[in-house]
Amino acid sequence: MQSINFDETVLGIELGSSRIKAVLIDKEHKPIASGDHTWENQYENGIWTYSMEAVWDGLQDAYANLVKDVKEKYDADLTAFGAMGVSAMMHGYLPFDKNGRLLVPFRTWRNTITGEAAGKLTELFGFNIPQRWSIAHLYQAILNREEHVKDIAFITTLAGYVHWQLTGEKVVGIGEASGMFPIDSGTLSYDAEMLDKFDTLIADKNYPWRIRDILPGICMAGESAGALTATGAMLLDVDCRLRSGIPVAPPEGDVGTGMTATNAVAARTGNVSAGTSIFSMVVLEGPLSKVYPEIDLVTTPTGKPVAMVHCNNCTSDMNAWASLIQEAASLFGAEVSKDELFTRLYNKSLEGEADCGGVMVVNYLSGEPVTGFTEGRPLVVRGPESRFTLANFLRAQLYSTMATLKIGMDILAREKVAIDRLMGHGGLFKTPVVGQKYLAAAMDSPVSIMETAGEGGSYGMALLAAYMLRKGDGETLEAYLENKVFAGAIGSTLAPEKEDVEGFNAFLERYEKCLAAEKAAVENL
Repeated sequence: MQSINFDETVLGIELGSSRIKAVLIDKEHKPIASGDHTWENQYENGIWTYSMEAVWDGLQDAYANLVKDVKEKYDADLTAFGAMGVSAMMHGYLPFDKNGRLLVPFRTWRNTITGEAAGKLTELFGFNIPQRWSIAHLYQAILNREEHVKDIAFITTLAGYVHWQLTGEKVVGIGEASGMFPIDSGTLSYDAEMLDKFDTLIADKNYPWRIRDILPGICMAGESAGALTATGAMLLDVDCRLRSGIPVAPPEGDVGTGMTATNAVAARTGNVSAGTSIFSMVVLEGPLSKVYPEIDLVTTPTGKPVAMVHCNNCTSDMNAWASLIQEAASLFGAEVSKDELFTRLYNKSLEGEADCGGVMVVNYLSGEPVTGFTEGRPLVVRGPESRFTLANFLRAQLYSTMATLKIGMDILAREKVAIDRLMGHGGLFKTPVVGQKYLAAAMDSPVSIMETAGEGGSYGMALLAAYMLRKGDGETLEAYLENKVFAGAIGSTLAPEKEDVEGFNAFLERYEKCLAAEKAAVENL
């Protein structure tokens, strides 16, 4: 059995929308063990949320499963590692009072309840403020005259909250911060002029805080963001074997970890992360010509500007249909694992026609700001001439996961934003070829997938922690990833096929027309 020096390993944790995952990497940056926990958001009182109990139960279960995996593979007890870091779904709203009490239930990125605030702030700042952003949630609470606002002492994100509890430090990485409030990439801090504008905007409320006082501090990739405390160690490891004092990297969101996991942090590189939500990140060489409500401007973990197209809906509807098919199979005594089920269904979709045979799917389970929806109603639509086969239906499901993304990416194409390399990662790409082939068709561009693509953000967070631990003097994150992590990395690149591109474009044309039916469904169902 292979022996491992665990002091040379690095732990990355990510709290994704449907899965919490912990991955341990070795000194060669290769994943050597992992553990996960499946969870799901709740829709309570008109709010998409997760309870803090679910956060800690899930983290502890994922970590316990990692410990179990280490024991099975290496016959060793995991008590320490060289460094660690925590990532999570970006944005959202977690406000705390001076005693550290959460004032309202966690409002996640998935909520589309801040339209008024987002619109007013976008106009005020001359900078697109999406509904997901923390500042939009805060200002909407102010507009709603919510009682808790006067008691706020600190607001943060899910990654920032977990990091705070593990280390005692109220900080986030700059990429995560850029989904809370606009960043000035020149000063690598919150935009001072916009901070002042916000304070002036709410001055008549006479709150006992200023916005700059309640936002978390900002750390850059490579900086230390504290160390695991004894309390934090016990929060993570309920068996109390984990040592305290482990260095912890700045907490980053799934945007930053996705870019890192795919070596897409340099200018002219792009990345698509696809799971419960789907979003693209393109590192910019210069500013866009104007403000686009469909395009978020965030940053890399080192503060470089990034154009982001974020779509709330990706695989949730496909996952629901897969569960239904699994239930139907069980009626006939066929018990199929989730992994085998998805592999077979994804591969079956390849037998479908390039334009899905006229079968239409709109996968909006929740609102979709890119196309102007505050709520969603998943639809399957077909005409009498449609060829309604399993393969066409599955292909339409998978096309729909990236249709809205394509609408946003077309804006960047019109802006002539250069992309030399487009990478994919996340659960949609776990089955080889399928998601990669469809994304290449949607983007009409070659798409590369690395062998670590299925590891997702937890792997990216581990790499950021490794960079903090091992970087050389003056060594940039871009250089570290290019030369020490991904040099000689195994992956695959698929170029788009003409028939697939034409088929996807035909599907997208019908998809955009079908949004009128989606609008009627939201209004009447």
